[in-house]
Amino acid sequence: MNIALIAHDKKKELMVSFCIAYKNILEKHNLFATGTTGAVIVESAGLKIEKFLPGLMGEQQIGARAAYNELDLVIFFRDPLTAKSDEPDVNYLLKLCDMNNIPFATNLGTAEMLIKGLERGDLDWRELINK
Repeated sequence: MNIALIAHDKKKELMVSFCIAYKNILEKHNLFATGTTGAVIVESAGLKIEKFLPGLMGEQQIGARAAYNELDLVIFFRDPLTAKSDEPDVNYLLKLCDMNNIPFATNLGTAEMLIKGLERGDLDWRELINK
């Protein structure tokens, strides 16, 4: 499965903790991340990640993958309390995921449910539709 990992600055520590906690699951899949988030995860969790550009440009690169239905899961830990200039792009990424039925988590609770589902095989239907 192809999994995209994105985190706003105030959520990068949470993303690292998530990746360490679920490393045994994540390392079995193809991981993609925006540049800075990916670098922090590689350094702290030791996962192999294909890194895109940092920030907005990386989000757009991940959006392009979603547009072509090349992702199977997106985990984007957003900072809901700080106004962000990338909000329209985040909404567009969410729209692309909705159009292609790509599960999208924006908080730890949902991310944990999806990662446990991934481990159980609940997302195997993605492989059937993307042959």
